[in-house]
Amino acid sequence: MSRLLMGFVLFAAACGSHKSFESLCANQVPPPEACMTACDPASGTGDATCPGGFHCASTGKCDALCTPTGGECGNGYSCTNDGFCQQESGDDGPIIDADCPAVHFTAAKTTPTVELLIDQSGTMTAAYGGTDRWNAVRQALLAPNTGVVSKLGDKVVFGASIYSNKSKPDMNGQEVGITPCPTVTHTVDRKLNNLAQIQKLLQDNNPDEDTPTAESIDAIRADFMAHPPMQGSPPIIVLATDGLPDTCADADPPAGSGRQEAANQKSVAAAKAAYAAGIKLFFLFVGDDQAGNHPQQMANAGAGKDPVTGKEKFYTAKNPAELTAAFNEIVWHPVVRPQAVGRGRPGARADRYGRAQWHGAYLRHGLERRCGRRDAALARRRVQHAQDREQPDGRRDVRLRLGHLLAPWGR
Repeated sequence: MSRLLMGFVLFAAACGSHKSFESLCANQVPPPEACMTACDPASGTGDATCPGGFHCASTGKCDALCTPTGGECGNGYSCTNDGFCQQESGDDGPIIDADCPAVHFTAAKTTPTVELLIDQSGTMTAAYGGTDRWNAVRQALLAPNTGVVSKLGDKVVFGASIYSNKSKPDMNGQEVGITPCPTVTHTVDRKLNNLAQIQKLLQDNNPDEDTPTAESIDAIRADFMAHPPMQGSPPIIVLATDGLPDTCADADPPAGSGRQEAANQKSVAAAKAAYAAGIKLFFLFVGDDQAGNHPQQMANAGAGKDPVTGKEKFYTAKNPAELTAAFNEIVWHPVVRPQAVGRGRPGARADRYGRAQWHGAYLRHGLERRCGRRDAALARRRVQHAQDREQPDGRRDVRLRLGHLLAPWGR
């Protein structure tokens, strides 16, 4: 299966906006021969393809760099130390700071591999906005016009698993899972255009009994290790559950007890282990049951953050409309993402989830420290504009772009 990688390039210097003319090459007649050199702006190494004095432009051709004293940029613009024309001034003062890191980005499509891990416990039959939780999940995933698998099936490698288990009392009267535990039923494949398999899985099965979340996350992690995604496709688990977890060893821990907290922490540890294996986990809580700080801890652990002090976004859907919106927001996250392509100051790069860094600091903090809040916000808005253009339904969702998709830019 070939990787889908369709780049569109936004040259957004971290501390200002680029000159609006097409290119320095286009301003020269005839243009230098190097201007015809082909390069790949989405690869992150396109500049290395170009001769000295040139960079890889959004057109897929090398373009000339300006020089600080060469005057190539014209009136009202100046040349940054790394060779890009930027506006000198505007209504609210200078656009750039000579000490700002001029980090540039390409906002590129990628094809993530998403495993939908759905809680199949008995409480998924609870009433939920005119339906029940289980059927609301079916609709949120499968509905022809709004379901996330229906809408994004050609852009995302989807698989799905449902998990539960049955239990019985042990000799002390404590409920324990019947082996083998957990019971995880999954689609045959993870693949593009996998609607039919996911539809069959969800239509052929109904809620069962218990919620062995930790063991089920571990099972999906092991399956990703045994069947890794295609090269360049980030593996992701989207966990949708409607209550606190239990475990195979303790299938019915009392609410508020130490046993319940132990089950919670076992799930947190499983999310951490998934992230450590290169698999990001998103947490979606279905319903309005009380769950304390467990959703926040799961989201933090699934994103590689400290479970207690982290602030990773988690999702709570209290009705079917919110559930559909949450699935769509989560899954769209990795499809279009910003990637630092390495131009500008040394140290610019993107982490494995496309989040832009400069010398190890995520760019909100790095930009504001060196360039001030206004210029940092400008860079974020320019990447956001590119993201908006790629929304499948054309909507402008600032929370998605700044609060989650570009996380931790917006934090």
